[in-house]
Amino acid sequence: MPVIEKSIQVNVPDQVAYDQWTQFEDFPLFMEGIIEVTQLDDTHLHWKAEIAGQRKEWDAEITEQIPGKRIAWHSISGARNAGVVTFHHIDDSTSRIMLQMDYDPEGLLENAGDAIGVLSHRVTGDLERFKGFIESRGAATGAWRGQVDQGTQRVTTPRH
Repeated sequence: MPVIEKSIQVNVPDQVAYDQWTQFEDFPLFMEGIIEVTQLDDTHLHWKAEIAGQRKEWDAEITEQIPGKRIAWHSISGARNAGVVTFHHIDDSTSRIMLQMDYDPEGLLENAGDAIGVLSHRVTGDLERFKGFIESRGAATGAWRGQVDQGTQRVTTPRH
């Protein structure tokens, strides 16, 4: 499977960037082609997107989530993809987001698009739009501080 690795520096604290990234249902606000993301439970998401002019749906499972630091996932149906996004403290008002994603293009159009780097450019644009979104707000639209332990799917939800 092809691998995309991208990073971006954002002018918000790493905790703010992480908190916003946990708001999966907001992804259509800054991710090109994403129509809807529905969070089914703490570790499962249903995605609807338009890719290469075709509507696609798939389910994904969060396999690891370390509050403020890391979110890893893989698809469990539909389009094969997996990845990890990490959040790095630079200073009190600046952070770096690093994204690594593996995906399996389906069909002639997606394979042709992969050959010319369409998805790679789309991910770059998504990160730039995320940067604009979170910097313009200065705060996240919400946060989930639970933890998902890799390999066990054990979810620890913080108590308030």
